[in-house]
Amino acid sequence: MKSTFEDIPSRFQINTLIKQNTYLVGGKLIPWQGETSEVYSTISSTATYKPTLLGTIPTLGETEALSALDAACEAYNKGQGLWPTMKVENRIACMENFVTQMKTKRDEIVKLLMWEIGKNLADSQKEFDRTVEYIYDTIEDYKQMDRDSAKFEKHSGVNAHIRRGPLGVVLCLGPYNYPLNETFALLIPAIMMGNTTIFKPAKHGVLLITPLLEAFKTSFPKGVVNIIYGRGRTVAAPIMQSGKVDVLALIGNSKSANALQNQHPKSNRLRLVLGLEAKNPAIVLPDADLDLAIEECIAGSTAFNGQRCTALKVLYVHDSVVEEFNKRFSAKVDALKFGNPWEEGAQLTPLPEPEKPAYIQGLIDDATQKGAQIINTKGGETTENYIFPAVLYPVSKTMRVFKEEQFGPVIPIVPFSDIDEPLDDMAASNYGQQVSLFGKDVKTLAPLIDTLVNLVCRVNLNSSCQRGPDVYPFTGRKDSAVSTLSVHDALRSFSIRTFVASKDNAYNNAILKDLLDSRASNFVSTDYIL
Repeated sequence: MKSTFEDIPSRFQINTLIKQNTYLVGGKLIPWQGETSEVYSTISSTATYKPTLLGTIPTLGETEALSALDAACEAYNKGQGLWPTMKVENRIACMENFVTQMKTKRDEIVKLLMWEIGKNLADSQKEFDRTVEYIYDTIEDYKQMDRDSAKFEKHSGVNAHIRRGPLGVVLCLGPYNYPLNETFALLIPAIMMGNTTIFKPAKHGVLLITPLLEAFKTSFPKGVVNIIYGRGRTVAAPIMQSGKVDVLALIGNSKSANALQNQHPKSNRLRLVLGLEAKNPAIVLPDADLDLAIEECIAGSTAFNGQRCTALKVLYVHDSVVEEFNKRFSAKVDALKFGNPWEEGAQLTPLPEPEKPAYIQGLIDDATQKGAQIINTKGGETTENYIFPAVLYPVSKTMRVFKEEQFGPVIPIVPFSDIDEPLDDMAASNYGQQVSLFGKDVKTLAPLIDTLVNLVCRVNLNSSCQRGPDVYPFTGRKDSAVSTLSVHDALRSFSIRTFVASKDNAYNNAILKDLLDSRASNFVSTDYIL
């Protein structure tokens, strides 16, 4: 997609380069005068196509990475630090201060989401607003958790005061496709529960963290949030090799997660919170409402160009309806508008990874060489920063596009005659996140649902796969996830049940009463947070 600078609405223009020349460690924005990396957008702002330089970021090394780790360890201080021992209401006040400052940066961050990752305006605004809502929902859930814990229990002659406590130091690595929302879905609950953190932004979507550095610095005690930049192998590897990380929180690729886990010298001590790949299928049964199924499959397979772990990445369509489905589905795909993110009605937008069109073309070539056809007119049309979604049919198990998570604009359709075909494929798959099931006959749906819930973690009935609402569990089986991310579950994923116990006798009870009356302990408390 080409455009001149003048074609871009003034409020979305990048008028000055963003030179991010500091990084946040130990409560200080530390100046960086060493090597830097240029950040480009694949969106062109000249008549002749040319990637747009957006700015630069520090290329930190092992020394800086380990200084961030030291700052996080010092702030945690073996569980004795200010943050892990702070009253819950005071931690909440810090988070409220942060989100108040964050909301003032909406326009800057939305603009950078569009330029850095090519997300359209509506979805960029939604990502920001959803993240703010997620923070407020996390605060409310944490308050309720604390209210439920503000009591003593007694069993078998033992009094117990049970709460959830932090785990320690968290290394947080977010994804490029939701560099704000999914990153904060890790970072916010980790911080909220009293952990200290080291956060490295994704390769794409890195500059949009710049407007928030000051808010992180001023909202939390020093060392609670440390933000570093650089190549993962250079900065994340030595942090893991130290053995000082208690939690690896990562949304991305299982190969990256495995590589980092394996570098930790005491893997049994390492808690994992991972959101990984998926190959979510749709299953279109003979009695499906085709209008509805096609609409949902379009949304599921093409939203943000298919660059979502929850995207529909393979469509199983019953033989009896596949011809009609293909005809109408292909026409709908071809009708989607491609444009720059700020253009009204742009549903398809430039891909942020320069190498992605060539990768997608490789999948298409492999499939067509093995018997599939591109059944939509525009499928595979390529520009400098895009390849139009190719609808491939019939796709078989021998093709790369059947096996690989394409994470981009190509849509494989697999015909089936027996429902055991997609079920067997799902059972054999390395992934198990979600499925979309289209049909209406209850006698057919009931046993299918009973099977599918044991193959994936969310069955979407007559609707596309998705993460939200964020209060619902978000997880996966096999290589798709470890732990559960939702407002409720994430707080628990980043914490552990811990408690004070004492035998029920006059001596101990008097001490407990004095502890409560004196309010000297932040842990032993029955105060009710409003």
